[in-house]
Amino acid sequence: MGTTPETDEHSATLHGVVTTEVKPRRSGFATFLLFVCAMAFVTAALVRLLGIDGTRYMIAATSLIPYITVAGLLIGLFALARKRWVIGLTMTFVAIVLVANVAPRAFPDSRPNGVGQQVRVMTANLLVGMADAEAIVREVKARNVDILTMQELSPEMVRDLERAGLDQVLPSRVFLAEPGGSGSGIASKYPLTRKELTPPGTLQQAGALVDLPGKDIEVVSVHPLPPVVTEGPEAWQRELAGLPSPDSTGAIRVLAGDFNATLDHVGMTRLLNKGYVDAADQVGKGLIHTWPSNSGFWPPPVTIDHVLVDPRCPVDTLDVFDVPGSDHRAVVTQFVVPRF
Repeated sequence: MGTTPETDEHSATLHGVVTTEVKPRRSGFATFLLFVCAMAFVTAALVRLLGIDGTRYMIAATSLIPYITVAGLLIGLFALARKRWVIGLTMTFVAIVLVANVAPRAFPDSRPNGVGQQVRVMTANLLVGMADAEAIVREVKARNVDILTMQELSPEMVRDLERAGLDQVLPSRVFLAEPGGSGSGIASKYPLTRKELTPPGTLQQAGALVDLPGKDIEVVSVHPLPPVVTEGPEAWQRELAGLPSPDSTGAIRVLAGDFNATLDHVGMTRLLNKGYVDAADQVGKGLIHTWPSNSGFWPPPVTIDHVLVDPRCPVDTLDVFDVPGSDHRAVVTQFVVPRF
């Protein structure tokens, strides 16, 4: 088909048109929301990484660091996908640093070969004596527990445990039973001698020397005051700091109980830096929650019940399980006490 001067002139006009790409406008609200998330995330991360306790609200937030880490990483990647480069790169970098601190808890550490006495320790918070005593004794028998540490041990709970037959399997005892949630106790297959291993605190923390067939060990039923009480976290900080340090040349020490602290809190970090080993962390179960038991989405489950062992004691196994009637899950671990 032929062309005319008119069509040629029209085509030339069209070819001369300059086209421009219309870019979608960025949402100012979305950027603002990402910025707020970034500020909150970085603040929480710095509190953890710099070892700051702060207020009870900051301490509560620190207990959620595993959740905060995942959320920060996902939001950071989302920001990068939306080309918010500064926000995305900052959040992703900080999240990777936190992952390096948190993720190793899910993987077992290298374990030296241990030669000596195998010991099984179980710890359980009894919820002001409301836990099912028969279930506790049943677990002690089934799991062949050698030493049981208890928190929130009431006089009524002592009677319930006796009726359930605890003294038949763990006949030795150091019980500091009190009404409410301040009692504490240790029961053992082996002879116990009461020892004052901690300064006086708000809650009882029973201590004892356990006369094992080989080398004796010292055990503390740990229970500092929770940091989220209205009075503030000062008592919690003081009582965690008052726990005995490991003695590299003397007695082997084991701290077992409700620390009201996760591995991200400063008090726990200091204990680990002194030489203790978290049994759950060593076998790759450091992210298994212990409170609250049977939890849904709120409050978020956290790991505040621990067994800290002397670094000379290789950890074999650890298990976490529900205790009927209690809001805490029990922890039972087996480790080796060297004979030398």
